[in-house]
Amino acid sequence: MKVPWSQGTWSRAPQASREEGSCLLVEAAEGSDYWERTLYGFQHASGHALLAEWPDGRAVEVSFELSRFRELYDQAGLMLWHGDARWIKAGVEMNDGVLHVGAVVTNGSSDWSLAPVPAWTQGVVTIRASWSNDAVIIRASANGERWRVLRVAPFPYAHGRQAGPFVCAPKRAGLEVTFTRWAHTPPDADLHLDPPLPEK
Repeated sequence: MKVPWSQGTWSRAPQASREEGSCLLVEAAEGSDYWERTLYGFQHASGHALLAEWPDGRAVEVSFELSRFRELYDQAGLMLWHGDARWIKAGVEMNDGVLHVGAVVTNGSSDWSLAPVPAWTQGVVTIRASWSNDAVIIRASANGERWRVLRVAPFPYAHGRQAGPFVCAPKRAGLEVTFTRWAHTPPDADLHLDPPLPEK
């Protein structure tokens, strides 16, 4: 079931956003980011996440285009939210000139896992999260390829969960990301069974 863009509320308003057909184009403010303490010591909560209730018994998927990623830390993807210090952002990020897919898991402090995906330079990526018991299974699919598991992470919040697309541009102005889809779908049956690929 597709989620209307209008159903979400911005955690912080982006520089600009507009709907074009079925897509949402979002321009990030320069310096926008999410991070809590680890390694750098700073706390950033200036990113742009379009959040709506994440219903029990449903997975959440966000799809977006990669064509405009070029500067250090340009990033977009899926935000899972349970308050200012308890959240997970998963998506694609530019790091040292190469696209990476990864996740930042935050519970008071942030950790960061990532892997290079240079072949993803063009096209559309979908990030998916499915909740079970006290954890989320986070997956990614690029251009219709089979899902890859990015992370199994603690997220022990049965109530008050929100989720939706996010974008950040820590190092520059002018990053615009085209989100093509936001949907609630059936949850994962098992960690080792691929769910259906995202609809185009």
